[in-house]
Amino acid sequence: MIKRVFPILAVSIFACMLGSGIVVPLLPLYAESLGATGIGLGVIFAGFAISRTLVTPIFGRLSDRHGRKSFIVVGLFLYAVISPAFIWADTVAQLTMVRFAHGIAGGLILPIAQAYVGDISPEGEEGKWMGYANAAFFGGFGFGPLLGGVVTRYYGMDVAFFAMGGLSLLAFFIALFFLPEVTRKHAASAPSLSFREMGRSRLTGGLFGYRLAQTLARAAFFTFLPVFAAVRLGLGTDLIGILFAVHILLVAALGIPLGRVADRFSRRFMVVLGCLVTFAFMVMLPLASSFPTLMALIILGSIGNAISTPAASALVIEEGRRFGMGSTVAVFTTALNIGMAVGPILAGAIVDYSGINNAFYFGAVAVLAGAGVFVWFTSASRSVTV
Repeated sequence: MIKRVFPILAVSIFACMLGSGIVVPLLPLYAESLGATGIGLGVIFAGFAISRTLVTPIFGRLSDRHGRKSFIVVGLFLYAVISPAFIWADTVAQLTMVRFAHGIAGGLILPIAQAYVGDISPEGEEGKWMGYANAAFFGGFGFGPLLGGVVTRYYGMDVAFFAMGGLSLLAFFIALFFLPEVTRKHAASAPSLSFREMGRSRLTGGLFGYRLAQTLARAAFFTFLPVFAAVRLGLGTDLIGILFAVHILLVAALGIPLGRVADRFSRRFMVVLGCLVTFAFMVMLPLASSFPTLMALIILGSIGNAISTPAASALVIEEGRRFGMGSTVAVFTTALNIGMAVGPILAGAIVDYSGINNAFYFGAVAVLAGAGVFVWFTSASRSVTV
């Protein structure tokens, strides 16, 4: 079943994430052109995460009851419709509202797609298939910055935003006509447990803390690396796009073999090791003085993320079989959304008052704290693979 269904899901989400990735290196520069300060830039990025935080638990629980396909299809359509609004936004407030609407659509897509993969993954192969899923999903997100940087340099930002909408529309049609609804039988038999009961699981608590801390670090990285690279190192949008593309594509590519490793070795150890490597990356990031040194550090950060992500995703699937896949993925994604909402604003305040370097140090401290929280919670959890 999974070998037949997965390619369709992967292609549709790949196309959507390719469009979303186009704006990664552009949005900070676009926002600055509208007069956004560090905090203003953080608020713009946070708008997406705030709205997705509000809707993800609701959509996750509903998809456990009614199936996944309809949520994914509606989300892809909304992505396509909302994308041109980036062009029409000419103030920081308007751009924030567009990001807020985009976040609602985002809550219908990636978390539900991850639950879909969890539904059809065979037991004992969770790491393998989540590795493939991350490669497909974030592979598209990785090619996006490269495409966006080149398109913007030669054709302008408006064309890049239209490209995002067109790719999302393509993904919508692929999912609408070719993606089967295979989860109703899973939804009918999903455990009827409350989020409060889920919160009593120490493994769920550890995963929530890990994901929140990791996302705080990544929020600082994604929000302020373009500004750091453009202002401090004088890099153009094409080179900034290459940096993001290498980072995300390397995470996607390494996720496949490391997902298989997570099925055979300690997933808990891999999560902690990945956090420590990411900590080292964030600490050294402000020391970059040229494109080659920045690229070397980007590769280090990619390795850290690729070590921890498949292992954590496999642990989420384990919990999903206890509490309902959509609901569990929603909780995990909510941690991500909170980090994306709070991280850019905190990092923006830090940049405004103490300089851009400290935004990256903030991320380093956050990810180290997250590793500690994960270890503390999961040391007493019997459900962790050790």
